Amino acid sequence: MIALPKELQQALQAAGGAPVRVEDPETHAENIVVAADEFESLSRASAAGGFSDAEQDYLLAEAARRAGWDDPEMEIYSDLSPGSIA
Repeated sequence: MIALPKELQQALQAAGGAPVRVEDPETHAENIVVAADEFESLSRASAAGGFSDAEQDYLLAEAARRAGWDDPEMEIYSDLSPGSIA
């Protein structure tokens, strides 16, 4: 197993459990670093044919939460009608 460099450790901590995108400086290939338990869960779900509707709802809600969509300042978007954003 390879030890994480400090820069990547800090990025993972700052991401709060969300995946972190990294770039190979030589090939410019993009990679995603995720926690092992999350990777294993995704692998099992993929092997089983995908996620149930409930699992998809949960994953979408978690992604939105990590992206800051639960911030009280975002409530303004709930109050706008679709045609009122210009």
